[in-house]
Amino acid sequence: MATPGRILKHIEQNNIDLENMTTLVLDEADKMLDMGFYDDIMEIINTLPKNRQTLLFSATYEKNIEKLASNVLNNPITVKVENEEKVHIKQKFYEVNEGNKTSLIPALISSNKAKSILIFCNMKITCDKLADDLYALGLDVLTLHSDLEQKQRDETIILFSNKSYPILIATDVASRGLHIDDVDLVINYDLSLDEKVHTHRIGRTARAGKGGLAISLYTQNDFDRVELIKDTFSDIEDENIEKIEDDLSYKIDSELRTIFINGGKKQKLRAGDILGAMTAGIGLDKSDIGKIDILDFASYVAINKEKISFVLEKLSKEKIKGKYYRIYEK
Repeated sequence: MATPGRILKHIEQNNIDLENMTTLVLDEADKMLDMGFYDDIMEIINTLPKNRQTLLFSATYEKNIEKLASNVLNNPITVKVENEEKVHIKQKFYEVNEGNKTSLIPALISSNKAKSILIFCNMKITCDKLADDLYALGLDVLTLHSDLEQKQRDETIILFSNKSYPILIATDVASRGLHIDDVDLVINYDLSLDEKVHTHRIGRTARAGKGGLAISLYTQNDFDRVELIKDTFSDIEDENIEKIEDDLSYKIDSELRTIFINGGKKQKLRAGDILGAMTAGIGLDKSDIGKIDILDFASYVAINKEKISFVLEKLSKEKIKGKYYRIYEK
């Protein structure tokens, strides 16, 4: 699994042997074409065995997707999602000055009693700057963008999805293919560059058939993009920042934190093994344990943050499935 550019690089450097490849999967095909990867995709395909199965997945099916499909698929079976359940996403737009965007974030969160917040920025540098500023305001945040290695991205998504951190700040690398349920609030810190991206962003707050709330901040320089988005969505509410009721008593925090265990599927660890070591082994109440994520060589467990010190001390001295593991807080 890789981007077209990375695969081409491996092909050019003879780092990969595709002679016996039997299946090609093109996922997020519309996004790849939007990013200008058509020629790269066709160059890769020309190096592959003709006798193979090709699967193409796309959120939309416009003319460019039809062209790609006709060039890479032979007598394909087409599967479409019909009558997909509609979910309601309430949208609020606020006109702001660039300089007061960051100071509005805590008030937007507290006034909507949000516990899981996804904030989108257009650039990596904006993500990092916003994260620093919110941290200075006393908020726990994570960032997700293309400068992170895949291992770091996976870990970041786990820490956010298991509710160990209340806020994830991301570029559009996270707006598609990010499967996290129960995001209470999406904030477009920067207005998206087009209406398609906007659609994917706000859809992060409507997972698993649930509705949600999406707030977009814009300045006078964004009026053209605002109008473009409003042409697509008919139910956008224009709001005044003066009407935001900041609830200073609302705590923007998570009740959980995550511990890391340096063992996973390759060590044949299962969720039941970890759960047993924590409950029967060290006496932790099951209600203090949240989501358990097990990767190939690592496991992550959400724990009541009041019990983190207890778990770190006791579990490091307790065998899990007959073996001691390194354990520390994330």
